[in-house]
Amino acid sequence: MPFSLAIFDLDGTLVDSFPWFLRTINDVADRFGFRRVRDEDIEGLRHASTREILKQLEVPLWKLPAIARYARRLKGEAASEISLFAGAEAMLRTLAETGVQLALVTSDSEVNARQKLGASAALFQHFDCAASVFGKPAKFRRVIRRAGVTPDNVVSIGDEVRDIEAARAVGIACGAVSWGYAAPAALRALAPDYVFAQMDEIADAVGRMPATI
Repeated sequence: MPFSLAIFDLDGTLVDSFPWFLRTINDVADRFGFRRVRDEDIEGLRHASTREILKQLEVPLWKLPAIARYARRLKGEAASEISLFAGAEAMLRTLAETGVQLALVTSDSEVNARQKLGASAALFQHFDCAASVFGKPAKFRRVIRRAGVTPDNVVSIGDEVRDIEAARAVGIACGAVSWGYAAPAALRALAPDYVFAQMDEIADAVGRMPATI
């Protein structure tokens, strides 16, 4: 049987927010007192894990909740500048029409997420938002319980190292997209079950037999 539940990340996976991030990150750094990101730092950070990024930018863990709240507010103000990747709506609609439940687990707020998804938001049965930096495993488990499915019928799809790590922690299959925040090489190094080079590949993979976990 195909996967019965697909859990999606938002930023860098379904919506193109990386340009906004690059425009905004140094304002956030100045406000919260961590290292600014130079142009020459960007590619290295795209190859780093979340913990490595926090260490390199000298971000204290205790500041993360406040930084996240501030970033959500900024994203809300800039929602009109952040759009879906080409093909995302068609891919989501194809999955929904084939009976796959769709869930969104994101660090952004549900209000922001729905605004960025637009009409596509109606295709999702489950939203679990405002995830902390390392809080996705708990949210994955909660969404799986709500959906009434077993982990072997679930796949998560994201664009960062932490998305793969969260899926592994919960025991579900994972797919990594190559057009998001993390460099494709950094994602492939963790051997996700799927690596997607194009949006339309997602519907094909999710409609196949689940990978062996």
